[in-house]
Order: sequence, then C-alpha cells, then structure tokens
Amino acid sequence: MSKSSAHTAPRTHRFLALLWPALALLACAALWTATILHAGAERRRAEEQAFKEADAYAEAYEQYVTRSVAQIDQITMQLKHSWEHAHDRSLIENMRRDGMFTDAAFVNVSVIGPDGAIRSSSRIHERGLNLSRAGFFIQHRDAISTALRIGTPPPELEETRGTILFTRRLDTADDGFDGVLLMAVDAGYFTSFVSSPTLGPGSLLALVGTENALRVEQDARGVVRTQSASSLLPANADRWPVARGVQLVAGQGGFADGEARVLGWRRSSAYPLVALVALSHTAVLEAADAYWTDSRNHTVLATVVLSLLALGASMLSLRAGARARERAGIQRAYRTATESGNDGFYMVAPVRDRKGQTIDFRIVDCNERGAFFYGATRVQIVGSLISDLHHGTSFDDLSANYRTAMAVGFHQEDRRMPDNNRLNIRWGHRRIVRVGDVLAVTLQDISERKEHESQLARLANEDSLTGLPNRHWFLNFVPAALAQAQHGDHGAALLFIDLDEFKQVNDTHGHAVGDRLLKLAAERLMSQLRPGDSVARFGGDEFVVLLSPFDSDQQVAIVAARIVDAFGKPFPIADEQHMIGASVGIAVYPRDGLDAATLIRHGDIAMYAGKAEGKGQYRFFDPAQSNILKTRTQLRQRLLEAIDKRQFLLHYQPRVDTRTGELLSMEALLRWEHPTLGMIRPDEFIPLAESSGLIVPIGAIVIDQACAQLAAWRAHGAVPVPVSINVSPKQFLRGGVQRELADALQRHAVPAALLEVEITESAMMGDQAEILAELAAIRALGVKLHVDDFGTGYSSLSQLQRMKMDVLKVDRSFTAELGRSKEGTVFFQAIVSMAHALGMEVVAEGVENEEQLAILRALNCNEVQGYFVARPQPAASIAPLLAQRYLFNEALAA
Repeated sequence: MSKSSAHTAPRTHRFLALLWPALALLACAALWTATILHAGAERRRAEEQAFKEADAYAEAYEQYVTRSVAQIDQITMQLKHSWEHAHDRSLIENMRRDGMFTDAAFVNVSVIGPDGAIRSSSRIHERGLNLSRAGFFIQHRDAISTALRIGTPPPELEETRGTILFTRRLDTADDGFDGVLLMAVDAGYFTSFVSSPTLGPGSLLALVGTENALRVEQDARGVVRTQSASSLLPANADRWPVARGVQLVAGQGGFADGEARVLGWRRSSAYPLVALVALSHTAVLEAADAYWTDSRNHTVLATVVLSLLALGASMLSLRAGARARERAGIQRAYRTATESGNDGFYMVAPVRDRKGQTIDFRIVDCNERGAFFYGATRVQIVGSLISDLHHGTSFDDLSANYRTAMAVGFHQEDRRMPDNNRLNIRWGHRRIVRVGDVLAVTLQDISERKEHESQLARLANEDSLTGLPNRHWFLNFVPAALAQAQHGDHGAALLFIDLDEFKQVNDTHGHAVGDRLLKLAAERLMSQLRPGDSVARFGGDEFVVLLSPFDSDQQVAIVAARIVDAFGKPFPIADEQHMIGASVGIAVYPRDGLDAATLIRHGDIAMYAGKAEGKGQYRFFDPAQSNILKTRTQLRQRLLEAIDKRQFLLHYQPRVDTRTGELLSMEALLRWEHPTLGMIRPDEFIPLAESSGLIVPIGAIVIDQACAQLAAWRAHGAVPVPVSINVSPKQFLRGGVQRELADALQRHAVPAALLEVEITESAMMGDQAEILAELAAIRALGVKLHVDDFGTGYSSLSQLQRMKMDVLKVDRSFTAELGRSKEGTVFFQAIVSMAHALGMEVVAEGVENEEQLAILRALNCNEVQGYFVARPQPAASIAPLLAQRYLFNEALAA
C-alpha cells in the first residue's frame, strides 16, 4: 500500500462514517484495486532490483575472471622466457620447491617438448606421458602464434578433469616449434568469486568459452561442473550477439531444469570467455508474492469488516500493509547479505542531522563473523557508529563508499585495511547494496588471495635467476621515471650493458656456470650504482640501468667507466677465474630520445658501436651509429641473398713440401663476388656471418663447391692434390659436419682422401665426448684433420693427444718471429717437436721470405704455405700448377 493511501485512510474513515453503508462497498473495491496495483508494483521493483544485481554481479565476475586469467598469462610468459633461455629440465620442480605452484588450484604445470614428451612437470609421475596427439599440442605446433590458449583437458590428461587448461607455444631461437607450456587450473578457482548462499537459492554462476566447448558452472549448492551432461545452462549459452546484457530466461530453450532465471553476462575484452550470473526468478519474486498473499488475506478481512465498520477495516488494512512491506524489506535485505561461514555481513543505517544530511552510519545488525573481523562480539558491535570503529582517512573512505551505495544502490571494492586498525583482516572485499533506507554490507576476507596475487606480480616483474627486476618491470617503470625527470627539469641516462665473452663461457663450461656468472655479474653491477639508480636484467646477458637524476655527461661517463673497470676483473667460480668484460652503450634523455623504446634502441646501438671498436668500453649514442647499424643490416640481407644465389667462389692457396717445393695440398679460401659491389673481402663479411649464424649454410656451400671443383679437375684429366676446407667453430659445435662431408663426397664421386678439414682450437672447446665422437666420425670417412691457427687458442697437449689430429698448422704470427729473435725460433722448434711426438705433421703459415723458409727447413717443418710460395688463386689458375707439380725454382729446391 502506498504512502498516499496511508495518509488518506483516516480521512476516508471519517468520510465513510458520515455516509450510508453502501459507500463501504465502494471503499472495498478501491482497497482491492490499490492492493492489486501495489502488489504488481512490488513485483516490478523486485524484478528491476534483480536485473541490477545480476548485471552488477556479472560485471564483477568478469573482472575477477579477466584479472585471474591475466595473472596466469603473465606466469606462462615468464615460464616461456625462462625455459627458452635455459631449457632447465628441473625448472618447474625448482619453482615448486621454492614455493610456487603449491596452491591446490594449480593441478598441473608442465613443459612439453616438441616430440610431445613431458620435459618438466609439477607432477613427476607424468614424465612418461606423450601428448603429441592432443588437440592443443597440434594447434600450437601448426600455428606460429605464441598467444595464450584456453580450453578443456584432453582425454590423455585424465587427472586434470575438472580443470581449465592454459597452454602457450614455446619457440626455438629461430622461431621454430620447441614444445608447449601447459598449466591446468582447478575450475573451482574461477567460481570462488562469490559464495553460493550469497546469490540465493536456485542461482547459477558460469564461465563459458566463445571459441571452444569450455563450460564451467557452479549451482546454488556450491557444486562445480565442467563439460557435464547435467549442465543447467541453455544450449545456446556460447553464442552472445552483444558483449554485455541481462535478460529473463524462461520456458523452452532456457535452463535445463526448467526454472526461470534472471541472467546477466559479460564478455571479457581480453580473452575468449563469457562470465554469467543467473538469479532464480522464483526467489526474486518470493517477497513480492508473500506480500501479495498477505495483502490479499487482509483485504478479504477488511472487506468483511468494512461491511460493518468501514473505518475500522481501513485502519486494519493499513497496519497489515505496513507490516507486510516491513517484512518484505527485511527478507530482501537478508537475502542480499546472506550469512556464510567465511563472510561477515552488516546491516547499516544512515545517521542524519536535523537538516537531513547523513553524518554517520550505525550498525543495526551483523553476524558473529562480521563482529570477529572487528575483534568483538555481535552484542558489542550492534548499535555502534562507524566513526567509533574507523578513524581518520579510514572513516572518510568508508563513509564515502556508503554514501555512494545510498545514491546509486550498489558499490563494491577490494581494500587494504589500515595496519593500526583493530580489524582481524589484512585485505577485504566489501560489497554494499542499498535495500530501502538501509545498506546490506558483505565483507569477505581475501587476504590469502591478495598474497597470492602479490606473489604472481613479483614473479611477473622479477628475474628468477638474478633477483633483479626484469624487462617487463623496466618497460613499465621507465615512462614514469622520464615523466618525473621532465617535471623536475633534470636529465636521465639509460645504460645498455652487454657481457662481452659470456656466450663463450656458457658454451664452454655449461649453463650452470653461466647462470652463476650472471648472478655474480648482477651483484657486481649493483655495487657500482647509487641507491636511487634502477637496474634490470633485460634478457640473456644484457642489463639496463637508468641513472636519474644526473648533472652532466661526465658524471654518466664516470659511472659507465666504473662498470667497465669492475667487469674487467675476473669472476671466481668453482676454483676457476673467468674473464668476460662488459660493453656499455649510453642514451641520454631527452637528447637521444623521449620514450623508453627509443632510449633502449639507441643505447643498444651505442653498445654495439663500442663492441665494433673493441670490447670492454663505453660509448655515448651518436646518430651516425644508426647508419653503421643500418649498413650492417643491409650487409646481412645481401649475405642472405648471396647464400640463396650462390654468389660465393673459392680461391686455392698451395701448400708445398718444405725442402722440394712439391705441391702436396691446397687450402680453399672463401670469396664473395657481389654482382654490383664486386669482390667483398672475407674480413668484411665473415665476422658478420659468424655472429649471425649464417656461417653454417655458408660452410655447407664451401664443402659442396670444393668437392665439385675436385670432381671437375679429375674430369679434365688433372691429378688433383687434397684440398683442405675451414670449418668454423659454430659450424663444428652445431654438429652434422660429418654428414655434410659424406653427402658431398658421394654426390660428386670424390675420394675422401682428397678432402681435408681444418678446425681452430676454439672449436675443440666444449663437450669432449661429443667433440671426440664427431672427429672420429670424420676420420672414419678417410678425411684428414688439421688444427688451424695453432697457438692462438686454448688447446693443451693432453687435449691434442686425445683428439688424434693429423696436421698442425702453426699460426702466421709465430712464423713472422723467425729470424727476428732467438726466442721465436726456440718456440717454433718446441711446437714442431711436440707435433712430431704426437704423430702430427707441421705446416707453417704465412711464409713470406727465403730466410724463414731456410729456418723452417732446419727445424724439420713438413710443409709451408704463404705468399713466398704462392698467393691464393682462382680454380682456373690452379690447373697449370697441378701439372707443374714443383713450385720452387732449382736454387730454392737445392
């Protein structure tokens, strides 16, 4: 019954008292009409309130799901980065031992190799499982995208039923397929957004995938189902024409149990997911229906009484209507803030001054859980003012939120509770709903969830190896730091630091030593900076530092020089001293760039410029350096075209018997003949080929062309001598050289004795077992092995003995000392004696004059090579030398 009816009832009573009894019938008709209209209005208000609540719940649930999936997205990106840079088979186990993934929600976290086998997993007993036929594995293998995929567990993962599967593609260094990162999370984690009693009887909470068959739902009993045949969702729950909405779903094509529900949904803007919240239509109208029943009964009674006494019947009806409205309001309030085992709820009423302004709020009711949060009992809390429980900014914030809820009908927030407050809760999720003129407040303890989120945020922003902030954190930090520098009218300098010889240490001594070296490098770098400077591991062996503020370039240079000097000292690891050094590139804000990306790019360019001039130094960015980098990029592109179009050719430099001058063999030397640039020197493109990895396909071309030329000489009747080819360390350590040699020899029908392989000492540094196996395989073909540029690397006598090499080629730097000093001759004599003792022949490189030749003869050196004998020549010029055979004149031969 409306307020106007309540006010007019007394007047109606007085008026009816003056009229004859016939007017009582008219009063009864009016009472029935008012009752019916008011009951209908109550039903409409109840439905409107339900629509608002379903819409608000759906929005809050979608935010919860998107935030949860985003955290998982960050975790998988970090795991992907860690695996691709380390390939540590115990990566997941180590992280679990360190406290990660111990939450029961993480059912399975695994790294799956490119063959489908599990390489690392939080579930050790699944190591023998193969998932190469699983749908998600095939999708990632056939698609280059590294985006996060969300789906359901395949039949092969029986133990992950009841979970949601998150997978991400793993890549090799050249973007090839390297497997899949898998994370199975308990579906209940995504439905724990709100307790089932809070939503009311007959409610439903669901999560649906828009690109797959994913369905997760939680009914009013708290039961969670995934892809279940007993699903209550409508059959078309995965087709949403709009991103958000709320509607009444009833009848055929609705929910499977036939119950009508108010359905609210939100489609995630970041992921292919839809969050749904359904409130029972029956429960929504329960209070309104009760009101109608009560009002109808009292109206019947009022009609009978009005036949005798209209005024008394009217007063009785008004009282009954007031009681019914009060009872319906209380029922709606308690249905909104339903008490559960973990949540506290409060009924809060505004306290107004004489002008009607809200000045405080009073707790008129609460449950024991809610009182416990305040360190008190229900009896102590009920009747208290909010200003008695909260003080200062805590009261101001809470009072403002209550006023917002009174104005708009709903408000919710996650809040960190003050440390000096007596609340027994660190983080709380507060949900406020206006019911009439009071507020229903639900307070949920989310301290554990927030702690978990904090751990996830730390994982996403911290480098797990060094403990430094990572690239993700740095890219988010720099914009704010630059804005602060601009506001403070001071500069900022970005230092891009690369460890010079780290890759050699990592390849030679293994990843364990490399990881230890990176930790020590991070500690040493931190020791050279001011407390206010920021440093991060940018990736691999690269670090970035932001100096802000600073006074001048000279101050930045002092810091950079200090870093270079610090890294010039050895790093002690496992009783060994490792020298690496560091190169530093400097970009200054705002001179060299106004944003993080530009400063990082220019710092990187400056660092590479320093490396090109000699490692272990720092360089400020110079715009001219960009042109150098552009030229390097263009040269690499041309090198790729040269590989594709076979623009390479070989020149051959003879090696002769030291005493007779007889042509015994030749070394094949690579040349690049560009169609427009002409002949490009090897020292211009070989370093680039080595650093970019293009030396591997170029090496294969050299092997094929050398065999093809040997076959051509034989076809023309010449008697060729063996040709030696150089195999780069990267090509040799990569493996497969024996297979390439065998294929080329067979393809061109060339005897293996006509081919020799030269490898440098650095190529023999690494896994001894693998190196010995590769050398043995090459020797088994009948191909001789040469140690090239001996004396410039790190090989030892014992190492040469194990390798069983055939020929030792002494570097030209030692040949150049012959005739200049007594020590040079003695040193060369020692090399010859050592090689002969190991059954190896000796070739002296770089012989330039007759004096050197005479000394080498006296030292019993087997062969000589150099400009004094013959310069490198194209294949066409070699044919006459093959026929001539002896290259010394008679005087020299004598």
